[in-house]
Amino acid sequence: MNLPNKLTVIRILLVPIMVIIPFLGIQGTILNIPITYIIMDLIFIIASITDKLDGYLARSRNQVTNFGKFLDPIADKILVLSAMLILVEAGNLPAWIPIIVLTREFAVSAYRLIAVEQGGKVIPASNWGKLKTVTQMIAIALAFININGTNIFFGFVNNTYTGLELVINVLTSVMMLISVVATIFSGWDYIKGGKDLLKDR
Repeated sequence: MNLPNKLTVIRILLVPIMVIIPFLGIQGTILNIPITYIIMDLIFIIASITDKLDGYLARSRNQVTNFGKFLDPIADKILVLSAMLILVEAGNLPAWIPIIVLTREFAVSAYRLIAVEQGGKVIPASNWGKLKTVTQMIAIALAFININGTNIFFGFVNNTYTGLELVINVLTSVMMLISVVATIFSGWDYIKGGKDLLKDR
């Protein structure tokens, strides 16, 4: 197994570690942020970095493999949706956001399967897709340290917020909103770009 694929596997393995952290009973806070969520945030950030690194290494070293093409997008979805579900359970993220993300991923995956079935037509990633990925990662990383703000879109009305907490909440809300819009439009681009795949079906 080459290095890019190893990084992809590591990204998947980091997810259960991130999920287990809240059950370890770690106490204490830093800047009013629970240490548990700081650790989970660091794990998420490290995993997100491997997402960019494995693709870069695979292309630069000419080590693109079918295994990597298959596993890399799956690893991304597992990481993002797991982090979002943790935040939903914590009351810091409304459930409709991961629902939109999951719906988009199912739709895009279905189109890719049909494309492979009809001769391997490739539907290229759009700028919306790239924006979705970047803003999603930033928004989730911010949301983990915004844990005292409860709901990211309405927590900023909390009068007990300090200046830093207010800034983090507003930034998290803005980045998450941009990521949701990019998720919807990138999904639509896939559907529009692959509309010919559904002919005669």
